[in-house]
Amino acid sequence: MCGIYAAYRQPEIESFKSKALQNSRRIRHRGPDWSGNVIQNSTILCHERLAIVGLDSGAQPIVSPDQKYSLAVNGEIYNHIKLRDDLKDYPFQSHSDCEPIIPLYKKYGIDAPKYLDGMFAFVLYDKDADRIIAARDPIGITTLYMGKSSKNPETRYFASELKCLVDECDEIIAFPPGHVYDSNTDETTRYFTPNWWDGSKVPTKAVDYKEVRETLEMAVRKRLMAEVPYGVLLSGGLDSSLIAAIAARETQKAAASIGKTGIDANKELSGVDEKGSLHSAGFNQLHSFAIGLPGAPDLIAAEKVAHFIGTIHHSHTFTLEDGLDALDEVISHLETYDVTTIRASTPMYLLSRKIKAQGVKMVLSGEGSDEIFGGYLYFANAPSADEFHAECVQRVKNLHYADCLRANKSTMAWGLEARVPFLDKEFLNVCMNINPEDKLIKQKEGKIEKYILRKAFDTSDDPDAIPYLPKEILYRQKEQFSDGVGYSWIDGLKDAAEAAVTDEELANPKPEWGDDIPTTKEAYWYRCKFDAQFPNSKAAASTVMRWIPKAEWGCHADPSGRYANIHEQKVDQE
Repeated sequence: MCGIYAAYRQPEIESFKSKALQNSRRIRHRGPDWSGNVIQNSTILCHERLAIVGLDSGAQPIVSPDQKYSLAVNGEIYNHIKLRDDLKDYPFQSHSDCEPIIPLYKKYGIDAPKYLDGMFAFVLYDKDADRIIAARDPIGITTLYMGKSSKNPETRYFASELKCLVDECDEIIAFPPGHVYDSNTDETTRYFTPNWWDGSKVPTKAVDYKEVRETLEMAVRKRLMAEVPYGVLLSGGLDSSLIAAIAARETQKAAASIGKTGIDANKELSGVDEKGSLHSAGFNQLHSFAIGLPGAPDLIAAEKVAHFIGTIHHSHTFTLEDGLDALDEVISHLETYDVTTIRASTPMYLLSRKIKAQGVKMVLSGEGSDEIFGGYLYFANAPSADEFHAECVQRVKNLHYADCLRANKSTMAWGLEARVPFLDKEFLNVCMNINPEDKLIKQKEGKIEKYILRKAFDTSDDPDAIPYLPKEILYRQKEQFSDGVGYSWIDGLKDAAEAAVTDEELANPKPEWGDDIPTTKEAYWYRCKFDAQFPNSKAAASTVMRWIPKAEWGCHADPSGRYANIHEQKVDQE
């Protein structure tokens, strides 16, 4: 991951350069390793680099040998080796996984993003055509914003974070995932069109447990492409524990293969060449990281998992005061006032700083599973399989406003990259096309939330198989991250908000908020903190969507999983 900033058709571009560099510096936390910029015609591309692949030769913006194309990318392209093989006529200049985007554009134009397998946001400028295109990965794992200014109506601005645009732009959007912008038409069009995208079309294919398991294993394997020390976020919940278990096996397998056959075996396992071998990072054993308040459920579960799968585990604690003290910084980095996102992001933000201090630059994380499989406990209230499926699709579509935003910005605040195997394109294609009847929570039949994912990795019927996880973890009830780090965390946030916001303030929301009115003191408190960070609050707020359970299903308004009726330690709602 990195940080990008671009201004297309900017009048007086040379004098604007200093302003562009100032805007780019605002996201240097995303790319502390190096900075670069390119000016062509009246367009400037700026890049703040976090080096993960192609350490010696991956500086950006990348300019083609003929100087016709310049490119700034934030992300990782996992199929870059195959793309290089398919585009042999292009004179590649580096080992960067992002460079193939230029020849893809030359060959396919705005269809280029269709051929990428990875997480990305990029801006490419075609000098001869005075044309810019920008694109974002299918689900929005990587953040990207686009802005316009009434002062310069032809100028288009792009940036990895909102804070780069608020001074220049009076109209800002969160760039839609799976879309590409073309300055020739000044339109943004969808390039990602899987058959499951229409939630009204309910799939009928029965679950294939082996296919689910093998596709997720492949998704993890390709994300081990790195030349730097890496690890896994391990909360002790099902999702992070499965990713950690698979990554631990792949790391051990690669280490053993290197001992036998050298780099070629490692290339086969990790999908990278000799410049990006898995063990150039120096880790032959996987490191795992967890955080929570002292005695938190997640810390206890994570310790069990780490011992079982054989990781070098790092368990960190924080206090309620630590979390409250960090709130303003967290909201500044997140660029949202969504209650659920802020609750979960604060511990992740604190943990990311600890991880970076321990020399790690990339981690695997478990985001996306709950949306794909209907894992949130409120899904137990779904009236039908069809509505269950439609809600899954909608949650996946909105991930870029919530969990993807959290995972990206909480980690990148400290120059740490998070990769999310559950949002692999092929894994999504397999699992979003499963009959939702197989996903339903049926407690009477022993089918708890995400049952099919659990069953796919349950080897208890095979006496010769090595278990992936302890059974009590494989079938541990869903805990949302903000609950699992310690139940007193959310309670403490509510108490602090109660002290900070009066009843009168809550009853009289600010006129500029329009219809987006906070209904709790906690939500009101966060919105005020957001407004203080982003004075151009109307334009900034247009990029925010709040995460709430499905009210039509009779769900409690508070997004905490403890308000679900099936939670083992549910909150008394009387």
